[in-house]
Amino acid sequence: MDVYTIPFSDPDMSEAEIGAVSEVLASPRLSQGPVVEDFETAFAAWLGRKHAVAVASGTLGLLLTLKAHDIGPGDEVVVTPYSWHQIAQAVALCGATPVFTDIDYWSGTAVAEKVEAVVGANTRALLAGNTNGHPAPWRELREVVQRHGLVLIEDSTESIGSTYEDQATGTFGDCAIFDFSQPGALVCGEGGMVVTDNDDIAAGLRQWRNRRLDERASIVAGTYTPFQAGVSDLTAAIGLTQLSRLEGILERRREIEQYYYKYLKSFEGIKDPYVAPDVTAVHWFVYTVHLGTRFTRSSRDAIVDDLRGAGVEAYAYCQPLHRQRYYLDRAPADKKLFVTEKVADRAIALPFHAHLTEDQVAFIVTTMKDSSVNVGAGAAIYL
Repeated sequence: MDVYTIPFSDPDMSEAEIGAVSEVLASPRLSQGPVVEDFETAFAAWLGRKHAVAVASGTLGLLLTLKAHDIGPGDEVVVTPYSWHQIAQAVALCGATPVFTDIDYWSGTAVAEKVEAVVGANTRALLAGNTNGHPAPWRELREVVQRHGLVLIEDSTESIGSTYEDQATGTFGDCAIFDFSQPGALVCGEGGMVVTDNDDIAAGLRQWRNRRLDERASIVAGTYTPFQAGVSDLTAAIGLTQLSRLEGILERRREIEQYYYKYLKSFEGIKDPYVAPDVTAVHWFVYTVHLGTRFTRSSRDAIVDDLRGAGVEAYAYCQPLHRQRYYLDRAPADKKLFVTEKVADRAIALPFHAHLTEDQVAFIVTTMKDSSVNVGAGAAIYL
């Protein structure tokens, strides 16, 4: 395993999280129990949604959401192939067919017109994400799903704290999915949350997740074969404490964002981070820079390798789903997704967490700048 001087992710943990875990360790219940219920209640209240169901990951959260909506073989779900968490893999896991749609060049999110162009007779749902923390155009997307009678599923795994028209991400979909693994702002090791206002869907999510102890003798409970996709009280204790500290964690991450912007301004052709007009707050999931069009995918990879050689843990932001081997035959895109491919080939995810210092950010940017010159492409890098 590589060891980096500047890690990509370093969760913001405090004595409060350690104390919360210690309390659970001293209790008679480590597995899913009362602390999970407290986390669910607090998360639903924080977001202003009726139900929150804790799950083992964002991908499993989407899988349970699809099952709760009776989506499976023979059904299609429209998805974008561009994201970090790539929870859209759950569409294939439930037996449905993902139908890929291209993204907006600036925000990386779904585009209403492009979504509507691929809706067909078998389409049951739209899964749209708040890519890297930037909210999708939810008003336009909601109009599309209403016209076609689709389920709107919101991928909020990268956008905790962001707002669209002063409304928090996670409140726009019929269901919304969060993920609490690294490198997000709220981290509890692994885990996620599905939120909804629909009582029946919430009940279905819980039934597909796992059985309660008091259901072990129930014949009716055997209607479902659950995935055992719950979380432990240990995980929930961390998540509950992180939620109580979230505003401070997000504020510190915004300081790191400003460090990056300060040093990236020296690059030729630098642009401010794009924020769409209807977006009222963006909390970036990772700090992503986009190389100029003179760069190739191989030069992007060379810059990532140079950063790693200097002790900086960096990655390509995304390998689009439609270019991954599993989907080439099973869910081929009708045409090349030009915007997705252009953006994905030139996107670099840099270290982004509360423990970065200004000097470290300056070193990261300088290393990246030197590398961009060495690969012969100049220094055109865009946020």
